[in-house]
Formats: sequence, structure tokens, C-alpha cells
Amino acid sequence: MNQPPKAKVFVEGRYRKLTRDLPQTVFFCPECKGHPRRRKACARCEGFGKLCRDSVQELIGWAAQRHFGTRKNKFHGAGREDVDVRMLGEGRPFVMELLGPKLFDVDLVALETEVNRRNEGRLEVLGLHWTEATRVRVVKETQHAKEYEALVSSEGVITPEAIAALIGPRRTIAQQTPERVAHRRAMLERERWVEFLGVEPAPDAEVEARERGFVGDADGHLWRVRLVTQHGTYVKEVLSGQGAITKPSFPDLVGTPCRCLTLDVTAILGPQGEAEPVPARPVGFGAGLG
Repeated sequence: MNQPPKAKVFVEGRYRKLTRDLPQTVFFCPECKGHPRRRKACARCEGFGKLCRDSVQELIGWAAQRHFGTRKNKFHGAGREDVDVRMLGEGRPFVMELLGPKLFDVDLVALETEVNRRNEGRLEVLGLHWTEATRVRVVKETQHAKEYEALVSSEGVITPEAIAALIGPRRTIAQQTPERVAHRRAMLERERWVEFLGVEPAPDAEVEARERGFVGDADGHLWRVRLVTQHGTYVKEVLSGQGAITKPSFPDLVGTPCRCLTLDVTAILGPQGEAEPVPARPVGFGAGLG
């Protein structure tokens, strides 16, 4: 006899990642894959099974699983940022799928409060609400443009004339797949659009820059760069021009070699860069049962 399907509950919200050491989902060791037996002898992760202590998925999931009386969840994000990239602004949309819950009358405001209290300074969730299974595909497949702010170092001074020529027009770039993601992305050349919103000196960021390996005179060589990019753009490579895989890159356009030291996502936008409203929390229970 076929077993009846287990219940699923879907909870939607947004997360803000406030630190640079937190992956979105569980970061299993690529050698042992976190296997309970293999990881004991794994030199790569020293028996831990993971390369990062925790993740956005785990920090939200540990609390959610306790509230719903389950031990399993799946995390579905609207894209993802690198481990060392903060997610600021109104946060990134996500759906958490709780598998086989035993408790259903859950106070999502209390769950949200607990997650935020336990992870102050690292992670914040916003607007948790019941949702449906169909939202998983929408959240995962919608192509969002993003707004970023980066701390960039330059070998030479970027002139006001170069900045004036850079700001404003939306330009098309050709970008090859970076080696850092070649294990999960096809090696192709893609066209993407990029729009630079601002480039300002950042002499006050010297301490932050040195923590990221900057060596040199901060005066005139540190910059705050704001930009909007099309879905699927490799922003670090745009700003650093690494290996000439982006044409034209930010260094090409300002006439001096540059390096992206830190990167923050400041907004998740519509496909063409339009602002998207943050949905209000729905009232009521029941839409999340699957």
C-alpha cells in the first residue's frame, strides 16, 4: 500500500545577511560531502563535514524546525550572494519548506522574533508569512536585477572626468564564466547590462580595506562604487577586471587597475532594474499547507 504523502508547510519572507562569513545554504565539505562516516577521516574539513560553521538556512531552519516539530527543511532563495557578500536593504526573498511538521498552529511573528534575537548582528528575517508550494518556483526562477555597493581600491587616482563619463548610461558588457564558479556553470560568454550610479572617494574605509588585504596609500585610492546589474552578472569580476573576462570592466572604463575589496547587495529589483514593492504580511493561517 502506498504511504500517504507527508504534509509540507511553506513560509515566505526576506533575509538580511549582516556578516561576511555566512553562506546561504549548508556549505558541505567538497571532499567528504558531510557524510557521517567519511568526514571522520577528512583532512579538508577536519571531521566537521562543512566548510562554514552555519548558514542562513541553518540559522532560520533550527528555530523553524523546533516551532513546527520537524527535523527537515528545504531552503529556496531568490538567487544567492557569495559567502563574503552581505545582503542588506530590504533583504532577499526566500521560501522555507518544512517537511513532515507535527505542529501547525505556529506564531510566525514569534518565530521571526526568535530568529532575529538569536542572531543579532549576523542575520535578520523580515515579514514571515504563510505561502504556497507554487511560490517556490516563482521565487527561484524570477530574474532579479540587483543594486550593489562595493569598496574598490585602485592603483592610480580615478579622475573626475573618468567618473563623469562612467555615470549614467546603461552599457552592455561581455562576460566569460569565472573560474571560481566553473564547477557549477557552463563556460560561456554572456552579454549583460550594467549601470554605474556613483563613484566616491572613501578615505574613511582604510581600516576596512586593510582587513581585506589592501596595501597602499588610502588617500585617493579607495572608492565607494554603486551600481545596478542584470541578473546573472558576476559583479566582482566587473569591478576587478580579473583575467580580462569582462569587457569592458570598471578598470577599463576608469583607466587604472582596480580590485573589489568588499561587496554588498543593497536591493533586489525587478528584471529591468525597477524597484519592487515589499509585500505586506498577510493575515490568517492555512495557505502554507501542502
